[in-house]
Amino acid sequence: MSSKVYEIITEQVMDLLGQGTVPWHKPWIGGYPKNLISKKEYRGINVFLLSVKGYASPYWVSYKQAQELGGNVKKGEKSTMVVFWKQIKVQDEGSPDSSGEITEKTIPLLRYYRIFNLEQCENIDMGKVPQTDINLNFQPITACEETVMSMQNKPDICHEEPRAYYNPSQDYVNMPRKENFTKEEFYYSVIFHELGHSTGHEKRLARKQLSEWATFGSEKYSKEELVAEMTAAFLCGHHGIEQETLENSAAYIKSWLKKLQDDPKMVVLAAAQGQKAADYILGAD
Repeated sequence: MSSKVYEIITEQVMDLLGQGTVPWHKPWIGGYPKNLISKKEYRGINVFLLSVKGYASPYWVSYKQAQELGGNVKKGEKSTMVVFWKQIKVQDEGSPDSSGEITEKTIPLLRYYRIFNLEQCENIDMGKVPQTDINLNFQPITACEETVMSMQNKPDICHEEPRAYYNPSQDYVNMPRKENFTKEEFYYSVIFHELGHSTGHEKRLARKQLSEWATFGSEKYSKEELVAEMTAAFLCGHHGIEQETLENSAAYIKSWLKKLQDDPKMVVLAAAQGQKAADYILGAD
């Protein structure tokens, strides 16, 4: 890839960061929030409380339910509160009545409990999770598809779970189904991100922070996320689809910079590693 493209994309990312960016959103859709066990949809204020979290999967479980499904909540994940009204009986203040009997009345009491999105869990049998999609009539972008398929020494790519991630220990990428993305460009931006992670594997570029990938949200984890997203931004720029994806990329980068005390120098450092990753994926010398 031309070094000029790298420079232009990095400059545009920095400009967007300086202007302040809209909140990052996951560009695939999972549907109305519902409990994975009961399949009942959440109602009222709970729809808002859950939807604003931005998870792609519509399914939620309690800590106990995750265990009952053979899985667990990932270390460091935080729960989300949902509320419900419970009807309880209390003594009527006017008791006893004229007959001397103590009467009761029913009043609503607001209660709450905490749940986790499916994306915050691991080791749950995905065969028990219904597929959700928005039935986008996905039209592959030929050049982007060729980049994915022709990547040298590429990891396995599967579409078994409604979330995007790279598994370094087993060296594979999982992606939500293509039909779940709101635009084709977003699908390629996300898969470029995950392939960017995969370049850090010891059998590729052996990037130190990937081999030492620590707890979610840690400094090493945050730096690796910056590298992967810069890789995606460069590849989108290479294929001319950055106008559709760059603002979301900048918002994502901004979210991880907050973990690093908003140090913009980290973007420049990540860009250097992202260039190597993009060149590796493209098979450039």
